[in-house]
Amino acid sequence: MSRYCLDTVAYSHFKRGEPRVVTLLDRAEWIGVPAVVLGELFAGFEQGKHSLRNIAELDEFLASPVVEVLPVDRVTAEFFGKFLADLRRRGRPIPVNDIWIAASCASAGATLITWDAHFRELPVIGAIIL
Repeated sequence: MSRYCLDTVAYSHFKRGEPRVVTLLDRAEWIGVPAVVLGELFAGFEQGKHSLRNIAELDEFLASPVVEVLPVDRVTAEFFGKFLADLRRRGRPIPVNDIWIAASCASAGATLITWDAHFRELPVIGAIIL
């Protein structure tokens, strides 16, 4: 089963029609969008010129029956704690929001679609780095 999570950059590339991410999502049986990604998207929309259009397009995407918003729950928080502690032990920091995104993916048992190579620091999650 093709289960994918999107990070913020992957969603942006999808909306721009980037063929690699469009192809993956068109074939996906399930797409998770971590709540942290939504926060980053809304922050970006607030700073842009097309906020209302971007929000409407996001709402349309989220309304798809294969798309699910992933909340931060206890399981996600436990993954976050493990990932953060491991990264600190190894001296391999990555942005905190990205640790939350990785934790959401791990909790959902999904593969992350991203452009950020630092997700390789968390091999426990599958990541497609485009």
